[in-house]
Amino acid sequence: MGERGFDYDLVVIGSGPSGQRAAIQAAKLGKSVAIIERARTVGGICVNYGTIPSKTFREAVLHLSGYRERGIYGSSYRVKQEITIDDLLYRVQQVVRSEIDVIRNQMTRNRVELIEATATFLDPHLIELTTEGRHGKRQITARKVVIACGTEAARDTHIPFDGQRVFTSDDVLGLERLPRSIIVVGAGVIGIEYATMFAALGVRVTVVDKRPTLLPFLDHEISAALTYVVQQSNVTMRLGEEVAEIDVISGVSKPVEVRLKSGKVLHAEAALYSIGRVGATERLQLGNAGVQADDRNRIPVNEHFQSNVEHVYAVGDVIGFPSLASTSYEQGRAAARHAFGLRNDHEGGIGLFPYGIYTVPEISTIGKSEDELTAAGIAYEIGKANYREISRGQIIGDRTGLLKIIFSPESRQLLGVHIMGEGASELIHIGQVLMAHNGKIDYFADAVFNFPTLAECYKTAALDGLNLDQATAPAKPIDFPSRSRTLGIAAMFLAVGLTVEIGRAHV
Repeated sequence: MGERGFDYDLVVIGSGPSGQRAAIQAAKLGKSVAIIERARTVGGICVNYGTIPSKTFREAVLHLSGYRERGIYGSSYRVKQEITIDDLLYRVQQVVRSEIDVIRNQMTRNRVELIEATATFLDPHLIELTTEGRHGKRQITARKVVIACGTEAARDTHIPFDGQRVFTSDDVLGLERLPRSIIVVGAGVIGIEYATMFAALGVRVTVVDKRPTLLPFLDHEISAALTYVVQQSNVTMRLGEEVAEIDVISGVSKPVEVRLKSGKVLHAEAALYSIGRVGATERLQLGNAGVQADDRNRIPVNEHFQSNVEHVYAVGDVIGFPSLASTSYEQGRAAARHAFGLRNDHEGGIGLFPYGIYTVPEISTIGKSEDELTAAGIAYEIGKANYREISRGQIIGDRTGLLKIIFSPESRQLLGVHIMGEGASELIHIGQVLMAHNGKIDYFADAVFNFPTLAECYKTAALDGLNLDQATAPAKPIDFPSRSRTLGIAAMFLAVGLTVEIGRAHV
């Protein structure tokens, strides 16, 4: 029994990353906690349909297709010639089962009660639980509530979804076979991730998006590089185009017909509809609790993750930006701490966090981009390192990878890091640590990195940037050598046929 007659001190609705962390944090504070999960498995979208399955799916694709080795052994190299959906899902199922077991074990160890039911608010503190079978309905009361119900794929009512020929990202794991051609409607993060995965499998992919550039929130150089690599993977880009209608025609080899507003008509075996996600809050009856939501069913919150109702918190994807599993964990922890009177030093870690985009190749970014700094009128310099110039890049066969740093020319403080290539989502944390401590890129220039590693890109990029910086710095007085020494040095160079060039030294 919770405090002051409530059944629970904290009820968490949803068992995704944010819900897990909120529940465990409250339990460690000695509070009575219950997690309500309407699905038959814990973990939320993250574990069952989103982050974990999609990234495992990607790893299976890269392994079985031999994508990582094509730079060495040629574009025809494949680990398995005929790849089926079962081949890909086998690995996914193994990982998902392990993740679910870990989560259940964590709940048990921390004495968090897990209730499989659909939650509905009856009033701000009273929640009705609906379960299948003989239990039917019952009611519980909660002193504090954390809504962590996540999101679901947006579905237009006029689109003929069937889960096989026309489907969303939530349906990918239920596909019965791999299509030979697919149209991806919406080139957001999820859409372009799956587009590049299917392309790596040899599926003919067409991407349709109304925006003129790919992932425009990225640094423009990274976005342009990704566009080039994607196009080289035989992906057809239809940017600046809008979908007017989607039909399914029976009895033909390419039954999915997508008509664009420009008049173009596209045909494929399947279509992935990926136009964003909406909050999964409809079943909650938020109005009974007085909680407000926006037009996409997301819940606005303050800096403490409180909704407009003081004791009702919301965390994770249901609150919108940044909609990352990594930030969701910290949001849940911060909400639980605030709910029970503890101080948060970093308020959910929403100040400095990295993005990981698991396209093929993967992308990760943190801090400011060139466009953002230009718009803010902040001076900056850049330094770059291409994977093909790094020994490790040659070893792994990644010839398109790029690491780019942005720094202040005055203080030399690191302002942003943008990476495209193998291991980008791991490499980004080196830059993150330096930025978190207001470090200068001189550290990268002077540091000793293991050789050969991709981490060396930081040193190469820093030296590249410092060379640029020094080229524009005020000239220092030159200590000229004696006339005899000068003539001697010149004669030596001329004797071996070398040309002396004064300018930028590229390291």
